[in-house]
Amino acid sequence: MASPPPTVLHAEAAPAVDLLTVPQVMTRLQLGRSAVYDLLRTGQLSSITLGRARRIPTHALADFIRTRLDQEAA
Repeated sequence: MASPPPTVLHAEAAPAVDLLTVPQVMTRLQLGRSAVYDLLRTGQLSSITLGRARRIPTHALADFIRTRLDQEAA
């Protein structure tokens, strides 16, 4: 009898986190640079810092938009 193959975890099994630059977020939200940095500074939009570079996870942008839509609907 052959034993079943061992379970192998692949790096791609973990969900990938896409990171956006501030200019990319500016384009998607159609806002200026100062407005995007204000959202980051006030904590309305989450980000991470890699060295001197600021990156916004796509899920953080989606959460921000969803929250704003829910606020508008209320």
